[in-house]
Amino acid sequence: MHVGCIGILFVGTSTTALILAGILYVFRMFFITAFYHRYFSHRAFECSRKFQAVMAIVGCTAGQRGPLWWASHHRSHHVHSDTNKDPHSPSQTGFLFSHSLWFLTPKAYLTPENHIKDWLVFPELKWIDKTDWLPFVGLAGICYGLGSLLDKFVPGLETSGAQCLVWGFFVSTTCLYHATYAINSLGHLWGTRRFGTRDNSRNNSILALITLGEGWHNNHHRYPRSARQGFYWWEFDITYLGIMLMSAVGLIWNVQQAPLSLTAKKQDST
Repeated sequence: MHVGCIGILFVGTSTTALILAGILYVFRMFFITAFYHRYFSHRAFECSRKFQAVMAIVGCTAGQRGPLWWASHHRSHHVHSDTNKDPHSPSQTGFLFSHSLWFLTPKAYLTPENHIKDWLVFPELKWIDKTDWLPFVGLAGICYGLGSLLDKFVPGLETSGAQCLVWGFFVSTTCLYHATYAINSLGHLWGTRRFGTRDNSRNNSILALITLGEGWHNNHHRYPRSARQGFYWWEFDITYLGIMLMSAVGLIWNVQQAPLSLTAKKQDST
């Protein structure tokens, strides 16, 4: 994916390509944070079986493997957070390994089913998880096809299939990777601690900004099932706003919230 970014040297740039990259970054970040993370990993809300499957497929376009794989490893992280059994702890294995190298180890390709028994009853999710590459590759084709159509029918936009592929797929995905990975690494190194959790999770407004609200990581480790990770009004959580919008139109329901005892008053930090 990183090698593909070198293509910017050959295809150049345009406003159209940059807008496409930005849209696909935000779009896919939302589905990773709202569904892979808050839904499949923590069951922070409920939805229909059909909607669940559609969101799983869309989440695969982020290139972060399947929803069951993602949920399994993330649940393992919460059980063993910042111990020697944590899949990605900077205090145990260093920054670089916890940031991205863990993702490439042979063990990381496996999907431990003991953490996701609740999802194994859905055969369609198991199939989606095994074929997670299909939506991802499909997105690459869509980017190229869109750019080619714009080049042919709206030449004034000064873009092309190759340019939209490089910016919309390779560059956008690489940025998405590192923003997501930063929660695993920097989210346990850099920031403040409102709650005295047993790990080293941190709240970080910069990480929250680039991940649509995931940077309130200490909040999250204090009450993982909450659909809202920004516990206070000033802790911006764009993903939560999206979740509440889906709830308002009936796509999801039973949205989980942190207890008022956690959010009503300032907690001691460590």
